[in-house]
Amino acid sequence: MRRALRIALRPGPWKRGLVLAALALLLGLIMLLHARITDRRGLGSLVETFLPWFGLLVPVLLAGALWRRSASALTALLLPVVVWLNLFGGLLVDKSHSGGDLTVATHNVGADNPDPVGTARDLVASGADVLALEEITPQAKPVYERELAKAYPHHAVRGTVGLWSKLPLSDTRPVDIATDYGPLADTKPVDADRGDNRALRTTVATDQGPLAVYVAHLGSVRVLPGDGFSTGGRDRNAQALGEAVAAERNERVVLLGDLNGTVDDRALDGLTSRLRSAQNAAGDGFGFSWPAKFPVARIDHVLVRGVTPASAWVLPTTGSDHRPVAAAITW
Repeated sequence: MRRALRIALRPGPWKRGLVLAALALLLGLIMLLHARITDRRGLGSLVETFLPWFGLLVPVLLAGALWRRSASALTALLLPVVVWLNLFGGLLVDKSHSGGDLTVATHNVGADNPDPVGTARDLVASGADVLALEEITPQAKPVYERELAKAYPHHAVRGTVGLWSKLPLSDTRPVDIATDYGPLADTKPVDADRGDNRALRTTVATDQGPLAVYVAHLGSVRVLPGDGFSTGGRDRNAQALGEAVAAERNERVVLLGDLNGTVDDRALDGLTSRLRSAQNAAGDGFGFSWPAKFPVARIDHVLVRGVTPASAWVLPTTGSDHRPVAAAITW
C-alpha cells in the first residue's frame, strides 16, 4: 500500500525538472534577446562577446533533463537549441572556396612580443599580399620594417598601426577615431603623425582598381573594480571609425584590425552594418583569435565592402597574445 501510494504521488514527467525547464527557457531568452540586455557597466557587451559559448550550457541542461526524466525540461530545451543554431549554425559549415585575387592579413603583434623577428618571418611565410599590424612599439618598428622590407616593398606606419603591401600605396593618412577626446582634442591637427595614432587609411593599387584599406586598433576593454566591464573607449573608437567608413567614397573597402569586440557586439554595429565579416561569409568555424594560447573570441577582423570574400582563416600563433587572421578576396 505504501509503495503504491508513493508511486501514485510521484510527480509525472511534465512536473519533474521544472527548475531545469526554467533555466532552459532563461538561456534561450538571453540568446534571443541579447540585444536588449542593458549595457550598463558593459553587461550587454560582455554577454555578446561570449554569446557562442552559451551553447555549451545546452548539453549540461540536457544531461540534467535526462537524469530527471523531465519532459518539460526536454521540451524547454528546444528554445535555446533553435536560437543558438539560428545565430551560429552557419558557422558550423565550411564556406570557404579556392582562389582569390588578393590575400589580406592582420595581426596584433603585441607590445610585449618577445620575438618580433620571428613574428615578422611567420607573417611573410603566410603569403599575404597586404599585411596589417597593430600595437607596433617604437622599439619594434625598425625590426618589422627591416624583416618585412624584402617581401613588402611598400609600407606605411602611423602611430601604432601599419600596413605592408606588395602593391603600391597612396593617399595614406591617419584616421581620427577619437582616441583623444575632451577640450584639448580639437587643438591637435587631424593629420598629425602622433605616436598614439591607432588607425590609418590608405589606397592599395590593384589590377582591378583602387582598394581603400583601413587599419585600426580600437581601445581595449577593461574590467575595473567598481566599474565592471568598461567599454567606453572602445565604443567611442568604434563609432568614430564607423563614421569614417561611412564617408569613404571608394566602393571597395577592406578594414583590417583588432577591434576588441566580436561582430555580435552591439558596439560594432556602426561597422558591421556597413561591412561584411570575411570569416562569417567565407570561413570555416568561428575563427577565434584571442587569447592566442586558448582562443575564446574573434576580436581580430577582416571586414569588407564591394569585394567578395573567397575564404578566411586563422594563422598559426606567433610571439603575440593574438593569433593572426587572413582572408582571400575576389572582385
